Amino acid sequence: MPKTHRPLRQVPLQALNDMCRQNMLAHIGIAFTDIGTHHLTATMPVDDRTVQPFRLLHGGASVVLAESLGSMAAHLTLEEGQAAVGLEINANYLKGVRSGKVTGTARPIHTGRTTQVWQIEIEDESGDPVCISRITMAVLQTKA
Repeated sequence: MPKTHRPLRQVPLQALNDMCRQNMLAHIGIAFTDIGTHHLTATMPVDDRTVQPFRLLHGGASVVLAESLGSMAAHLTLEEGQAAVGLEINANYLKGVRSGKVTGTARPIHTGRTTQVWQIEIEDESGDPVCISRITMAVLQTKA
């Protein structure tokens, strides 16, 4: 990991999960499970809330997990008076999942002054890759 990446602020996982009580993350069961200097991990169930009509993990649910991880990870690198907003996200689906849970981990590719790029790898319970995603974030100055 290059030294140029901004480290994630180390906050209690419960604080991150508390931020998700009244939004989509809670609705589909996303829970943050690990935070490190340069990674953030969360899980998501593969159940009636997250599958498509053919009973496979919905690609949109994978993107919600990826965007949630990338956005929160970016947020945890920012200074007071800054905000990160998504500019672009992509996803490559590698394997279908019918049940259990998936785990996503966001790692920085670039954490610059005005943009950040994060890669999110989503795996099934066996550790097999399910989806690889990349999100680009704009870093904005917020008004005081």
